[in-house]
Amino acid sequence: MKKSTVLQICVVFVLCSSRAGTGSPVDCPDQDTAGTSCTISLEKLLERAVQHAELIYRVSEESKMLFDEMLISYDVNLHVPEGTMCAPKTVPVPMSKSEIQQISDKWILHSLLILAQFWIDPLVEVQASLENYENVPSALLTRSKWMSTKLTSLEQGIMVLIRQIMGEDGLALEVPAETSERFLSSNTLEAVRRDYSVIYCFRKDAHKMQTFLKLLKCRQIDKENCSLF
Repeated sequence: MKKSTVLQICVVFVLCSSRAGTGSPVDCPDQDTAGTSCTISLEKLLERAVQHAELIYRVSEESKMLFDEMLISYDVNLHVPEGTMCAPKTVPVPMSKSEIQQISDKWILHSLLILAQFWIDPLVEVQASLENYENVPSALLTRSKWMSTKLTSLEQGIMVLIRQIMGEDGLALEVPAETSERFLSSNTLEAVRRDYSVIYCFRKDAHKMQTFLKLLKCRQIDKENCSLF
């Protein structure tokens, strides 16, 4: 079986599993008939947010692979140098276990919100841009739309977590304005480079969000078992 066929099967499995396995992190099956209250626990919210972030990261990895294959068919070779800074500059990444242990839950929540909000517009732009490509794999189009939608859902979940963990005052956190100007271009080749950079960098930052949420869940729920961080 060709690699591309195997990849497409993988794509379908991931997307179908994600639809069946988790909805929005803020879905509340215990909501009353009047729709005025929600009894979902913090543990369940964190569990759903982690699952959401894991799925987004998996889909972002597969998206990069599909983009790589598409570029090969176009006879285009793009390379993003190792060490390229992708995260917003306002989110420094802890580099050691001691640094990780020193960061606060407030810092984690703030960073998660910055990362989620930063990538929403670039993913929407990529989704629109890909529709102008010739012979773009339908799986890549589907996945770009899926990531954009699910990231918005994750952002909403993070906002709920901020309220749950920090109280209503937590929503007063100021998220520094970040723009996606570095991704904008009118030249065709530069547009391809931009789209590839978004996919490449979002995959890295999706992994950061997954890691931050796992750390937060560990601190809030499994407080005695955070040795891996």
